[in-house]
Amino acid sequence: MSEKEQKILFNEIASLYEAHYGDACSQQYRQRFINEPMFDGISLSGKKVVEAMSGSGETTGYLLSKGARVTGIDLSVAGINSFKKRWPGCSAICASILNTGFKNNAYDCVVSVGGLHHLHPSLDKAVSEIHRILKPGGYFCFSEPHTGSAPDLIRRYWYRHDNFFADNEAAINLKKLKDRFSSGFTFEKEIYMGNIAYLFVLNSLIFRIPVRIKPFYTPALLRLESMINRFQGKFLSCFAISGWRKK
Repeated sequence: MSEKEQKILFNEIASLYEAHYGDACSQQYRQRFINEPMFDGISLSGKKVVEAMSGSGETTGYLLSKGARVTGIDLSVAGINSFKKRWPGCSAICASILNTGFKNNAYDCVVSVGGLHHLHPSLDKAVSEIHRILKPGGYFCFSEPHTGSAPDLIRRYWYRHDNFFADNEAAINLKKLKDRFSSGFTFEKEIYMGNIAYLFVLNSLIFRIPVRIKPFYTPALLRLESMINRFQGKFLSCFAISGWRKK
């Protein structure tokens, strides 16, 4: 799928995406199982942070709470318009992560939650662009579905039969990606996460679960997720959190 086709798709589903991934239940999930482990040990106070493929800015609230200065970038006009309304004190541009137009070595951190797996076959180009705009020592923090897991076997089938997914979407092969970018980054964090609450709280859109009923089951599933996370390992995890640092 071309970027033009992706732009059309993401414009069409922007409001649904925001409703399901930005509701209070999903934000509880993101805070506990994505944001906190992703940024653990990283000071964001006063830092210039790009939220890449931001949509309406589902990570922005957390970044601002830590004192970051946030810039959102997304291909979707609808997504960026929503970002500007939600976060009027932040910068935002409607542009491709493949060619941001940002200056070299300009940002302390680039973060992407669930954006990279939309970028095949241009993933390498996107990571190269992220490397370019990061300052030396800057962080690239991302959370993505990964290859080599049992959930990915199911995901591959689902991608082919669900119109919410574009033809080019696929999980990230972290080993291959690290091999390609080992000269430009050090790899400081890799955490495997995600099970029952990831599916039915964070991804309620995919399962067509009405947002209004999520508060009734979310607390129990968050507790269950925490218990399962302790022993599930890479093979049974739905996604991986990575923290890379520019050399």
